[in-house]
Amino acid sequence: KIQNMPTKYIVVTGGVISGLGKGVVASSTGLLLKTMGFSVTAIKIDPYLNIDAGTMSPFEHGEVFVLDDGGEVDLDLGNYERFMDITLCRDNNITTGKIYDLVIKKERQGKYLGKTVQIIPHICNEIQDWIERVAQNPKGSSNNKSDESADICIIELGGTVGDIESMPFIEAMRQFQFRVGKENFCNIHVSLVPVIGVVGEQKTKPTQHSVRELRGYGLSPELIVCRSDKPLTKETKNKISQFCHVDPDNVIKLHNVSNIYYVPLLLHEQNFG
Repeated sequence: KIQNMPTKYIVVTGGVISGLGKGVVASSTGLLLKTMGFSVTAIKIDPYLNIDAGTMSPFEHGEVFVLDDGGEVDLDLGNYERFMDITLCRDNNITTGKIYDLVIKKERQGKYLGKTVQIIPHICNEIQDWIERVAQNPKGSSNNKSDESADICIIELGGTVGDIESMPFIEAMRQFQFRVGKENFCNIHVSLVPVIGVVGEQKTKPTQHSVRELRGYGLSPELIVCRSDKPLTKETKNKISQFCHVDPDNVIKLHNVSNIYYVPLLLHEQNFG
């Protein structure tokens, strides 16, 4: 633990379509930060109502990854462990089902003292409390053998910006940036830059609309990671910078590669982290 440094939080969101590789971006970010000497932990937020991935069909959601404590979770947590060389527990995976289950149990126990239980503040507060609790006691970080808090907590928000099931989590993150201080909060947005037809022009409109929608919910990304078939051209990068209100150096090119372990190298070449 770096002395007297409050925990920093990096939230990875995704736009346009699902399956862009938010988990690999989150894992690669953690790896780069670990090589710089920081202790890192990670949390995956899955907006589905299941308590965990254990009862979900692998044809629908991929194989289940089983953690050391028996937690059955999304495969992204397997990437976190491999890339960052950490051991995670079931609390490193948040689902809508877990949050609602916790809030309803508290309501039945009378812990809300007769208040009307609502998405705001009760669900959003529970999400924020869970994240801080895991960050302050990261059992998994190999750099963090004691119970000290992690230097950096990476939070991957599953799904796509605009999904109705993700709304409470996005609102919780909007509130969270003020709870921990904007200087301790960073949003990385992963978006798609497609090429349409035989012309071969890289289209920026999907990313523009995705970022505009995210900003409408109260989150403004500091970095935009652009997924594409081929490397982004300079013109495309500058256009995204201009219309999405980020510095050109913060528009990160991430084209398709033959092996996901090349991703940290691509990010490192662009001074990512």
